[in-house]
Amino acid sequence: MKLSSKSDYGIRALVDLAQNDDGGPIPSSEIARRQTVPESLIGQVLATLRTAGFVRSVRGAQGGHALAQPAEEIKLDDVVEALEGPIAPAACLGSDAVEHCTGAAAQVRLWEDVRRSILSVLADRSLADLATEDVAAVTGGRYQI
Repeated sequence: MKLSSKSDYGIRALVDLAQNDDGGPIPSSEIARRQTVPESLIGQVLATLRTAGFVRSVRGAQGGHALAQPAEEIKLDDVVEALEGPIAPAACLGSDAVEHCTGAAAQVRLWEDVRRSILSVLADRSLADLATEDVAAVTGGRYQI
C-alpha cells in the first residue's frame, strides 16, 4: 500500500506549522518554500486540512495558516484519513466493500490485521510527537542555546 503525496505534503505542512508556531498565521508560500513543495499543492492540501478542522486560515496581507488545535491533540490516523479517505490495504476493505471480498477468509483477516496495524501506529503518534522527533533529528538530539 502506498499513500499519495497528499498525505506526505499534508503531514509536512502540519509539522511545519507546529514547528513555526509563533502565534501568527504562516503564509502557504513560506510553508511551500521550507518544504520544497509547489505552493499550489500546499494550498490544496491546506484547504482539505482546513475543512477537516486541523488548520485555520486567515485572509489578507497578514494572513496565512495556523493549527486549529494543539499539536498534541492531532493524531496522524485522523490526518491521513482526512487526506486519503479510509485506510484500506486491499480493495475489499473499503468502507462497505467487505461484503464483496472474494478471497479466502484467511486473506481477508490478513488484510484487516494489516489495516489495524497501520491505524494503530498512526493513532499512537501525534503531530507534536512528529514535530519533536524532526527537531531532534536536525539537532542531533542535542539541546541548542
